Amino acid sequence: MTEPTTTPGRRTDAPRAARGTPAPGIPGEGTPDAGTPGGFGGAVACEWTKLWSVRSPYLCLLAGLAITGVFTFYYASIARINDHPVEPVGNAAASSAVLAQFAVVILATVAVTSEYATGSVRASLLWVPRRHRVQAAKALVVAVVSFAAGVVYAVVGTAVAWGAFDGRASFDAGTTLRHALSVGLYLALVAALAVGTAFATRHPAGALSILVTLLWGLPSVLLGVGGPDLAAVNDYLPHGAGDHFMRSGVEAPYAPVAATLIVVAWTGVAHLAGLYVLRSRDA
Repeated sequence: MTEPTTTPGRRTDAPRAARGTPAPGIPGEGTPDAGTPGGFGGAVACEWTKLWSVRSPYLCLLAGLAITGVFTFYYASIARINDHPVEPVGNAAASSAVLAQFAVVILATVAVTSEYATGSVRASLLWVPRRHRVQAAKALVVAVVSFAAGVVYAVVGTAVAWGAFDGRASFDAGTTLRHALSVGLYLALVAALAVGTAFATRHPAGALSILVTLLWGLPSVLLGVGGPDLAAVNDYLPHGAGDHFMRSGVEAPYAPVAATLIVVAWTGVAHLAGLYVLRSRDA
């Protein structure tokens, strides 16, 4: 009997993996989920980390808080000095959204356009190849942050206004809570609208020009010129509709639910426009 001989310096190949077995070092290969190990949750976690890794979100949110405090104090003081009719104290915080909304608009716009300015959007699309998932994750993150910020703004603004009203306002816990949640919802929708607009324009100046015109410039012109017809047009713009479901005791041509759906529709149009550009153009 002779022993098997081996050739010096020659090695045998490693056994091949069976068909359907994931290959070592290639996560998910051979499985239906290949190429998407993180999924939408991973995209959201990535966007959350990117948002808080720079100083701009903190500065935007602090600016929004300061604007709310100043505006609500001014609103309540004017109502007290001019002997306005008693109104819910939460109306002051709801009215402050006309300026505080631009804190979350800038936050959302910078979150998108800064990646195009630095070229890091290419890395984002390599990590998450499904482009609609990138946009949806970013919109969700800024919307959640903006909702929380809006609720905090409303609570702080209500506290400031209560002292400045000096008896010219009424307080009801349920109504005040509704005001706070409504402000949070409106700021969340506006932030998502800004994300879609920023993806469509890819440039901060272009996005902010559109958003400032839509959310403040055009309503100011329509209401400033006067006339019922122009005021009716403003009722169907984002802030005009948002004001109807945020404040109490204001006359509106539709119910608060319809007002909310109008803002949702504007947000949806902006999101679809941004998604179209994101899918049709290279990063």
